[in-house]
Amino acid sequence: MKNVLYLLFFIISANAFSSSILIPMDAETQKNHLKAYGITYWVLNKQQKVQWLLNYRGGSFLLPDGESIRRECQIRGVSFEILSDGQAQSILAEISSPSQNQDAVILEKAPKIAVYSPKGNQPWDDAVTMVLSYAEIPYVTVYDEEVLEDKLALYDWLHLHHEDFTGQYGKFYGAYRAAPWYIDNKEKAEALATKLGYDKVSEEKRAVALKIRNYVIGGGFMFAMCSATDSFDIALAADGVDICEPMFDGDPSEPNYQGNLDYRKTFAFTNFLLERDPFRYEFSSIDMTNKRNNVPKESDYFSLMDFSAKWDPVPTMLCQNHTSLVKGFMGQTTSFTRNEIKPTVMILGENKINGEARYIHGIKGKGFFTFYGGHDPEDYQHRVGDPKTELELHPTSPGYRLILNNVLFPAARKKKQKT
Repeated sequence: MKNVLYLLFFIISANAFSSSILIPMDAETQKNHLKAYGITYWVLNKQQKVQWLLNYRGGSFLLPDGESIRRECQIRGVSFEILSDGQAQSILAEISSPSQNQDAVILEKAPKIAVYSPKGNQPWDDAVTMVLSYAEIPYVTVYDEEVLEDKLALYDWLHLHHEDFTGQYGKFYGAYRAAPWYIDNKEKAEALATKLGYDKVSEEKRAVALKIRNYVIGGGFMFAMCSATDSFDIALAADGVDICEPMFDGDPSEPNYQGNLDYRKTFAFTNFLLERDPFRYEFSSIDMTNKRNNVPKESDYFSLMDFSAKWDPVPTMLCQNHTSLVKGFMGQTTSFTRNEIKPTVMILGENKINGEARYIHGIKGKGFFTFYGGHDPEDYQHRVGDPKTELELHPTSPGYRLILNNVLFPAARKKKQKT
């Protein structure tokens, strides 16, 4: 009886002094990195704060202790550790040491997330909607009507689906102009542009791009992948310039349109050359897909840059991972030409051998943007009609972790950047 009482007292005492839950994010301990972000978002959504331990065991999360949080971790298959108050304070003290390239960032609220995507698309059509669904992070889908009605102000974070903001229908004309899906998408885009009061899809998409630009300048966080990266900047540079050939908008392009581009209006890229051939599956010289010298899949990797956690917390947050080497993957826009990236833009991930940037970040006005090359981090060369990726098979994907770093980024407590 005495032993039973002692054991009961020990359990009660241990629980009384267990004040924190650590969700480790290293490669050795965490079983499901992607769902760990979902747990963190879930806690934030309950108006509880979380500490993001930058560069500590792969960018771990320190949560308040609670039976409901433990249970949720168990249900979702997320590895966690129970820490006493003394253990938690010891970790924070270690992180705060000037000798450690680590920091603790407070996450204060769950950001409201919007995904710019056509209404008919399924979650598996896009890497971001796929990982948000898998991680159980809620989001709202918006498209041109909502953007033009200034509804982006309702959201803290916006992802741009693999969109073509130039009005050239993804440059699929050469290979798919007779395909039923291409014809259907073109007809729907034209009908929507007409409904919204525009004569051309290119004009309507440019208006959408300008609204998104204003959203970022006003303080929004924008994340884009694949063709939504360079086509967005091209649309901004071509504001007031007709760059579309007759098969796209019904009339010829403007003579010498290349010389009329205004690179001052773009977010990330400058001095790029547009691809004039409507039969070529490419927008501009920004993309490195056709300039990569046949990189073998087995050796296609890019490395994440190393930043000072205490002095540069923003890029450090965006690069949190359990490895510094990430598998490459292709897309319509696979990666970015280094010498066409503005000097004010930070390169977060690169392949030095190929001279390409894969993952970049910048500031525009009061807001931020991140561009990530490629279509799907776990589908090396995704093609039209390919089956969806099953994220249950990739719960520790480093490439997908970079997307989720961006999702949590707006939750961080804002503090004055050191210069």
